[in-house]
Amino acid sequence: MFLVGCRGDSLTRDEQLIFAEYQFGGVILSKRNCAEPAQILSLCRSLWGSADEPPPFIAIDQEGGQVHRLPQPFTHFPAAARIGEGKNADLARRLGQAMADELNLVGVNLNFAPVLDVNSNSANPIIADRAFAADPKQVVEIASAWAQGLRDGGIIPCGKHFPGHGDTEKDSHLELPTVRKSLDELRAVELAPFADATRNGIESLMTAHVLYPALDAELPATLSEPVVTGLLRHQLGYDGVVFSDDMEMKAITDNFQVEEATARAVRAGVDVLLFCHESAKAIQAFEFLCDEAERDPVVRARVEDSVRRITELKRRYLKKFTGVEENEIAARIVDLDHRRWVHVNFASG
Repeated sequence: MFLVGCRGDSLTRDEQLIFAEYQFGGVILSKRNCAEPAQILSLCRSLWGSADEPPPFIAIDQEGGQVHRLPQPFTHFPAAARIGEGKNADLARRLGQAMADELNLVGVNLNFAPVLDVNSNSANPIIADRAFAADPKQVVEIASAWAQGLRDGGIIPCGKHFPGHGDTEKDSHLELPTVRKSLDELRAVELAPFADATRNGIESLMTAHVLYPALDAELPATLSEPVVTGLLRHQLGYDGVVFSDDMEMKAITDNFQVEEATARAVRAGVDVLLFCHESAKAIQAFEFLCDEAERDPVVRARVEDSVRRITELKRRYLKKFTGVEENEIAARIVDLDHRRWVHVNFASG
């Protein structure tokens, strides 16, 4: 139930000991972890080997555009908005599969994408061209095709940020945003792509650190039982894996202590908590949750539900380490030739 970050381009001795002891469910790669292809592959191989059964999620934020982690010679795929402009679902699917092919080379198995947010507010400082469109129907069509491409390539897609980050005027990395739309307005715009994704069985979703007074007047979505359990689980009927956004973002840390945020997120129905920077905070949250699960049968039942969902997803996708040999990877990237193909399709800027 914990997915954590690591400090550099290889595991430190301390990290090796921590991962061996705590057996976290996965690791997220950031730019600081991605120097060049053979190094990324070596790191992912060591992460895969650091856990017992089931294997770990090896995750990344590889959306394209401004949110990309893999350096050259990996392909810098276009932003979602560029893909959405073409209104070509088949091209979107092929782009998703091309990205999956590159992620597979280094052993990544989970991508925190596609963005299912609707770009409904031009003043939004964090979503903008990360969204496929300002029209929810277009987001549904293009994002679902792109996610299918990831899936066809063997990568787990994770739609984000439920129930919709597109209409905020603040960046949840820095402060807690609020979306003051009515429930009917949310259903018409923000929720539409997520409702479609749940109907079509998307494997995982990520919550937003955003307050929606029409859904919960007090707590951001990540910590809200009415949002995660009431709306997502019960009303939309979703039984896939729910990831939190990074629990170290200021929308959470400026308003909640680690223990309170952990308790509220798990009680809300979140399955996996992300701690992308400080392993000490992940350990603090982990030990607190262990104590809570021993003490409170409600928390224990939540934990058991989450472990079931996580295990089922891992059994479907994490059958083997997909990375190639270190001495093969450069040639394999060249053979894929995605950079040329992307240039041909998106050369106009």
